[in-house]
Amino acid sequence: MSPFRSVGARLSFALVLVVAAALAIVYAGLVPILERNLVDSKIDQLVPLGESLAARVPPDPQWQIFVEESAPSVNARVMIVDATEPPVLPQADSQSTPSAQIDDPIAVQAAQTNTTQSGRLERDGKPYAEAAIPLSQGFVLVLRAPLEDTLSNVELVRRRLLLAGVVALLLSLALGYGAAYLFARRLRRLERAADRIASGRFDEPIVDRGGDEVGQLAAAFDRMRLRLAGLERARREFIANASHELRTPIFSLGGFLELLDDEDLDEETRKEFLGTAREQVTRLTKLATDLLDLSRLDAGRVQLERETLDLGALARSICREFEAVARSKRHELETVLDGSADAVGDEQRTIQIGRILVENALLHTPPGTTVRIRAGRENGRAVLEVEDGGPGISAAQQAQVFDRFYRVDGGIATGSGLGLAIAKELAELMGGSIELESSPGSTVFRLALPSAA
Repeated sequence: MSPFRSVGARLSFALVLVVAAALAIVYAGLVPILERNLVDSKIDQLVPLGESLAARVPPDPQWQIFVEESAPSVNARVMIVDATEPPVLPQADSQSTPSAQIDDPIAVQAAQTNTTQSGRLERDGKPYAEAAIPLSQGFVLVLRAPLEDTLSNVELVRRRLLLAGVVALLLSLALGYGAAYLFARRLRRLERAADRIASGRFDEPIVDRGGDEVGQLAAAFDRMRLRLAGLERARREFIANASHELRTPIFSLGGFLELLDDEDLDEETRKEFLGTAREQVTRLTKLATDLLDLSRLDAGRVQLERETLDLGALARSICREFEAVARSKRHELETVLDGSADAVGDEQRTIQIGRILVENALLHTPPGTTVRIRAGRENGRAVLEVEDGGPGISAAQQAQVFDRFYRVDGGIATGSGLGLAIAKELAELMGGSIELESSPGSTVFRLALPSAA
């Protein structure tokens, strides 16, 4: 990357532009005002001095002596001129004998208006401050003082201000580039961290101790790293477990097919092998269905209907569906209706969740225990509960029972091991949730959905 296209260079140049603009504003506002104020101050000093002298002007024959004696006291050139009409004609001059006619618009204006006039004028390329006080019959007393010393002070201020501006620009460039370099280095660390994450390396933490937006961005990056690391672990575990779940029934089916090719196999054994093979096919079918549901959930392609559901009717339907399975496993299956339980959700997906919860209760509790399906209202929500009398789930493991392929004892779950994970995600898509309460002798899975109006 070109150094002039980096963030550091751009920030430093932006700082230089800001400082330069500020200095330009200061220069434009300070120097002209200072010059004008100093010139006006000089002119304002001449006016009262001239008016004081005008009151003491002697008769015409003594004008030259008067102006020569008055000049040192007022520290200015003193003249008496005839300003009846331009150009004016000097009658007395403190610096020399009266010379030829001169151009003096200030004196002419004083004679014409018969009022004191003052201002700045240029003579022979040099600046002067002048005050003109009318006397009588068109004669005017003129006090003229050079402005070179005054303007030299302004020029000194101008040079020092420019020098200070150059130094300030250089310092701002150095400091700005240094600060921008440190800032850009933090961004480059984030860039390298993003490249590590993109390449699948999640082991190195992202640390930035700054409390500004970059520090917050680094913290967000680190949270993303941890989340992606968890997702990567889940992906690997998912592939490993799904491969195991698929390999076991496929390997079993292959063995049964080889055994069924044996011509000496008796009919009873053949039927037993066929029954076991059908169970494995059923297991594969259920696993494929669960995997398809999960893929649709991950891709966000699950279509849900929002309709009013009678959870009581759904509970009775699920109970009838699992009655034969409950009897075969020596479970007592009962339904409890606790008032009206109208909810808003997708009927088929709600039934799917109910089936998952009931099937888990029948498979993972000892024979002879009761599995109870309850529908009702709780805290303004419609709920469908499945309670069993099994040994319960420890508090440390309750948060993990909804993970894919997780089993309480740490092994691969019976069946596909994906049922509770699917149920949880479906419930959340419908705006509800699945809650777990467990203690020795009682485990309750509760599907809570928004209540119908």
